[in-house]
Amino acid sequence: MSAINQMSELNQLLAEEHVQHQLSVPQLVKKILSRNEGTLTDQGAIQATTGAYTGRSPKDKFIVKDEDSESKVDWGNINQSIDEDTFVNLYHKVLEYLKDRNELFVFKGYAGADKKYRLPIQVINEFAWHNLFSRQMFIPLDEEDKQEHEAEFTVVSAPTFKAEPEIDGTNSEAFIMVSFKHRIVLIGGTEYAGEIKKSIFSVMNYLLPQKNILPMHCSANVGPEGDVALFFGLSGTGKTTLSADPGRRLIGDDEHAWSNHGVFNIEGGCYAKCINLSKEKEPQIFDAIHFGSVLENVVLDESSHVPDYNDTSLTENTRAAYPLEHIQNIVQPSIAGHPNTIIFLTADATGVLPPISKLTKEQAMYHFLSGYTSKLAGTERGVTSPQATFSACFGSPFLPLAPSAYAEMLGEKIDQFNSEVYLVNTGWTGGAYGEGERMNLSYTRAMIHAALEGELNSVETYQDPVFGLNIPAHCPGVPSEVLIPRKTWKDPEQYDLKAKELAEKFHSNFKKFTKASSEIKQAGPVYQG
Repeated sequence: MSAINQMSELNQLLAEEHVQHQLSVPQLVKKILSRNEGTLTDQGAIQATTGAYTGRSPKDKFIVKDEDSESKVDWGNINQSIDEDTFVNLYHKVLEYLKDRNELFVFKGYAGADKKYRLPIQVINEFAWHNLFSRQMFIPLDEEDKQEHEAEFTVVSAPTFKAEPEIDGTNSEAFIMVSFKHRIVLIGGTEYAGEIKKSIFSVMNYLLPQKNILPMHCSANVGPEGDVALFFGLSGTGKTTLSADPGRRLIGDDEHAWSNHGVFNIEGGCYAKCINLSKEKEPQIFDAIHFGSVLENVVLDESSHVPDYNDTSLTENTRAAYPLEHIQNIVQPSIAGHPNTIIFLTADATGVLPPISKLTKEQAMYHFLSGYTSKLAGTERGVTSPQATFSACFGSPFLPLAPSAYAEMLGEKIDQFNSEVYLVNTGWTGGAYGEGERMNLSYTRAMIHAALEGELNSVETYQDPVFGLNIPAHCPGVPSEVLIPRKTWKDPEQYDLKAKELAEKFHSNFKKFTKASSEIKQAGPVYQG
């Protein structure tokens, strides 16, 4: 079936009587409850569960290889290819399947807060709660947009459609397929709402660099003086928590872009991890979860419907989705100037990286390309405890292009706008996972505050003998012994062993970046095994 007929089939589906367009939040909540898709919490949020799929399924994600994408995409284990015929055949089957559903729900809006660079999108959902999720995560239409909006990318989400791998060419019953030629994202077999959000981020990571705009997996906020901070890091490293600062205005919590005019949010909402969430530790996030919000896989008390954020019986990857407007201290629209400070967040499960260190430009490029962190429980299927991993640019699962393309753009912008860069470990201290403990959040906040306020610029530093990182000797609000990780371990010799093991992993991982300059290669760990 040709691309033109495929688009015609989509338009026919959207014209069906059972398709509900642009429902309001109250209308969607009513639909969700009447269809038994979710439960109302004591604060009026919707709670829904996702069955077997409580995280992303990277092995089920594909990009269609065609004449448009073949020479641009960095093909491999992350960007798995699928041929166009396989995609078109499955797309046709999914649309036929959706024609027989009782109701479908369509959201139209945008990805990208800067009107000069935004992408008009539409999301077609089988589930009403997924449509509410989409409405809260992306940027809705305003009155003047309604007549002009014409979707340039469409997400088709059919969770109850199960693929047959032998027939449909998938790896399992679940699939997430992106066709840049047909401008379609096709999702089936999984009820995890995060696939909708991340698929559009992958699309923006493909399209924006072609306009000389750097897409970034980071949160961002603005200080009282207009200074901008970026927080890079994979899921679970603290992007959302640390950017939700009462003393600074939030631009966004996860996905941004950096143009020649400054930074803008790609999304219109937040998708916060809420494991162990409390009002005392994260008041902004806690207070944002009320009517219109979506709680994903959070367990409720049976009688009171009060969320139990400490309950991990469904998954550790419990989530809250809510619009930016649920946070009081935000930037509207989600646009700001160029970053003064860039912070790389890592959750080091070995407990050997310092809690904060200042990076030279070469070290910044090395650690950006390395993207070291620990894959935390629940963010992907099958991950039940932290695992050391290297994810280029702190977001390789969402990068269709080669990591060097994004790294080179970041390096140019650091140079052009004189951004200061820090590496912050939000992981373990005093020992590895299982022996040490997670870094005290109040200490991390104090260190980041000091970095943003310039309080670490003139502080004496100590150079770590293994990693070559420059560690501040003092930081307001943080015990000095916490700053030097070796001093927090009961057995310093065990620390030395683990540190050298991690350094060797850094060197081994970086061998694949053959095109990196000698200055960047030499900016890694000093220790050579």
